[in-house]
Amino acid sequence: MPSRLAGRILVVGLYVFLVAFAGFIGVLLGAFGPDDLRPVELLGLVELQPTPVGLAIFGMVTIGLFLGILLFLVVFVADRYDDAHPKG
Repeated sequence: MPSRLAGRILVVGLYVFLVAFAGFIGVLLGAFGPDDLRPVELLGLVELQPTPVGLAIFGMVTIGLFLGILLFLVVFVADRYDDAHPKG
């Protein structure tokens, strides 16, 4: 297996793990957190109640979008500016 493919698989696996972990923490907060939690807004579009499912969705979407945008930017820059084969 080429090292480039192995690196991408590792990064995607870490991304999936972190998003799933954010969902798990949301479930824990919704189930065992304080009783006086207020509803949260998801991207200013949807209001989610502080239930285990609502907080899991909130955590997974926000962490997934944040890390996904950062990952996209890293891949974009890495593909455009490869130091292994400099031009000129």
